[in-house]
Amino acid sequence: MKAIVMTSPGGPEVLKLQEMPDPVLTRDTDILVRVKAAGVNPVDTKMRANPGAYPGPIAPVLGCDGAGIVQAVGADVTGFKPGDEVYYSQGPVRDRLGSYAQYALVDYRLAAKKPKRMSFTDAAAAPLVSITAWEALHDRTGMQAWHKVLVHAGAGGVGHVAIQLARIAGAEVCTTVGSTEKAEFARSFGANHTINYKEKNFVEAVLDWTGGKGVDIAFDTVGGKTLAQTFSAVRYYGDVVTLLAPGPEMDWSVPRVRNQRVSFELMLIPVFFELPEAMMHQGEILRRCTELFEARELRIHVDKTFPLEHAAEAHTLVASGKTKGKIVLTVD
Repeated sequence: MKAIVMTSPGGPEVLKLQEMPDPVLTRDTDILVRVKAAGVNPVDTKMRANPGAYPGPIAPVLGCDGAGIVQAVGADVTGFKPGDEVYYSQGPVRDRLGSYAQYALVDYRLAAKKPKRMSFTDAAAAPLVSITAWEALHDRTGMQAWHKVLVHAGAGGVGHVAIQLARIAGAEVCTTVGSTEKAEFARSFGANHTINYKEKNFVEAVLDWTGGKGVDIAFDTVGGKTLAQTFSAVRYYGDVVTLLAPGPEMDWSVPRVRNQRVSFELMLIPVFFELPEAMMHQGEILRRCTELFEARELRIHVDKTFPLEHAAEAHTLVASGKTKGKIVLTVD
């Protein structure tokens, strides 16, 4: 099969199109998928640049998101058969090659039937960001209809899904963006209020929006100084969820005196540590998202597609921060 191989850690230029042996079923819980499209996520670029930063060895073929057609199933697989159209999110860990290839072996517990109304391209863009946003907002905070929620980077892949999930739950949402165009984009997905962080202090803007109280929930997808400032935009006893690891310089005094609950979200953990129950939970989240996609309550924006052999260009674009929604590789 053709695959994009990470020949060494480094920049996008280390991603090379190569021939590899076709994978064969080795685990009874695997399905063999003919990949039709693969989502490209910021975490892919980080794995490429610094694979040693993760809690398990990164496979040479990257790609956490995929959509395709089942070719074969293991002995313990239930709910899937050859010919089914599926989508999934599975990190490229140890011998688990990622989705930047013509075929992938996927643990069936991480997969779901592809929404019938979605193309393979749109479906491949959905799993990682949908599961990430779901776990962050529903699992970590118990989001309720009366909550006010701050989502950072609302025009991004995770951000534009998080806005929708919060609105579906009945919550009010404000979000940070970097341009007028991205503000319009975020509003088109349901944001009640947008804050251009390049023009306004987002903490002051959030406090104005909430009458000085602060939001009930903040979802940080940026990290660093943004996370440090976010604590002051969240109410006493509120929730802060971040995708990024705080550095040693982080000042925890504000969340401490506000009795805030701080949670972390890295949706790849079930694969890194082989946690069966957590994998099953993520598959269930994906099936619940399928219902929302089918009902047209949830949608994914694909900003641009590239053929598989142009994976390096896709990585360069993702790292630029200039995109909205997701980037996808199409696989012949």
